[in-house]
Amino acid sequence: MLIKNGLVFTEQGKFEPMTILTDGDRISMLLPAEAMLKGSPASADHRSEKHAKYAGEVIDASGCYVLPGLTDIHFHGCTGHDFCEGTAEALDAITEYEFSQGVTSICPATMTLPDERLTEILRSCAKYTKVQTVGERAEIVGVHLEGPFISPARKGAQKEEYIQTPSPEKLHRWQTAAGGLIKLVTVAPEMERAIECISECGKEFRFSLGHTKCDYDTAIRAIEAGADHITHMYNAMSPFTHREPGVIGAAFDKGCYAELICDGVHVSPSAVRAAFRLFGDERMLLISDSMEATGKPEGEYELGGQRVHVRGNRAELDDGTIAGSVTPLYRCMLNAVDMGIPLESAVKAATINPCRSIGIDHDYGSISVSKKAHFLLLDRGDLRIRNVIR
Repeated sequence: MLIKNGLVFTEQGKFEPMTILTDGDRISMLLPAEAMLKGSPASADHRSEKHAKYAGEVIDASGCYVLPGLTDIHFHGCTGHDFCEGTAEALDAITEYEFSQGVTSICPATMTLPDERLTEILRSCAKYTKVQTVGERAEIVGVHLEGPFISPARKGAQKEEYIQTPSPEKLHRWQTAAGGLIKLVTVAPEMERAIECISECGKEFRFSLGHTKCDYDTAIRAIEAGADHITHMYNAMSPFTHREPGVIGAAFDKGCYAELICDGVHVSPSAVRAAFRLFGDERMLLISDSMEATGKPEGEYELGGQRVHVRGNRAELDDGTIAGSVTPLYRCMLNAVDMGIPLESAVKAATINPCRSIGIDHDYGSISVSKKAHFLLLDRGDLRIRNVIR
């Protein structure tokens, strides 16, 4: 495949006129657009000659930005299905919907559930990835274990009865069931054995601090033990104040990645701008935290075995607790831009940064030779999706 005439988002974080050539599922060549023009000094280059003789599929990206496909490392479901259903039917529906929304790589999140149920979900996901075909579906690149090692005091929409003490033994058992897919584990560092668990398992898993009431000092100890990430910044964690900076202050001081839900419900525009200013666009991660109602009409749905009421852009449990979002990652990225974040920064936070944070950036997250050929074409006028390619 050859993609021409678009403004390509480069690894330098800028949009530049480039021509892209793919070979199979990989990017094989990148050239400045002028190298394709007749009479250009670069036209004598053998790479340009190869382009000139190219007879395969050609995508004309005129009037488009060409982005890497988006990567969502924290969401639960969409289009009437939840990842924790643990069925091929659910995963088919989820991967198809995510792809339609410009997301080509996904790391779906579990909920706090019984041990046996988590094992079944992880085993089912591992089986699915072995037979999933390339095409108009997002690729499952990992799993985010959001529960059960969280604090009852900051459980959010998770079920308290299934919360448990962090356990290296269980993590290893679940990783075996998942076939190595678990890439990220959310943990409340104040829980008994939490910091020991992070220290012991840090070579196999990335750890994120979240659903926690811990103070600054406890968060620092967890980060020094190996955690490098915070789960949905501002939400379900100790607040950032001038005398008690909490998890956010510790993550800022220690250079961690920070997830952010820009759905217009979870975080105010001012707090979004402050987060990007604090952490910089190299460490911010846009996530959707979407649940099964995403892409569906208002009504009653379910999340982690609890009833969820969806009205407009807001999803709530019976007691009013926010229960995930109903906004796909693509829309969260555009919301961030509407809130004052530069497009280039928002794109980084939805592409390369999430991939770096879970250790898959050698294959995903940017447009670079030898990486996976995942692309999202956006109209340069209104940023609507023009094409999604995997």
